[in-house]
Amino acid sequence: IGGAPEGILAAAVMKCLGGEMQARMWPTQRSQVEKLEEYGFTDPERKLALDDLIRGTDVLFAATGITPGETLSGVRYFRGGARTHTVVMSTEPRVVRFMDTIHALEPEAGRQGFQL
Repeated sequence: IGGAPEGILAAAVMKCLGGEMQARMWPTQRSQVEKLEEYGFTDPERKLALDDLIRGTDVLFAATGITPGETLSGVRYFRGGARTHTVVMSTEPRVVRFMDTIHALEPEAGRQGFQL
C-alpha cells in the first residue's frame, strides 16, 4: 500500500526497464472515492495494468539522490560546490544513464579549482 504519486513513478521506471506491474486504487475515505470518480475511476477495485498507469510510449524518468541510498549517492558538499548523482531512464532509446555531476556553487570556485 502506497501513495498514487509513488505508484506512477514506479510505473514509469518499470516501463523504461521493459518490466510490468499491476496496481489497484485503495481509497480509505469517502472523499478519496469521490476524487477517483472525478478522474473517471468508477470501479476502485479494478486492477490497473502498466499501460493504465503510464499511457504513453515515450517515457523519461530522472531522479537525483538527496540522501545516500543503495542506488544513488546523496548530495556531497565541498568548498565552493556540490556533487550529485543522478539516474536517467528512457524508453526511446531504451537506456539507463548514471550521471556524476560537480556543481560550482560559488562564482570563483571553477576558476580557482575545486577542493574535492
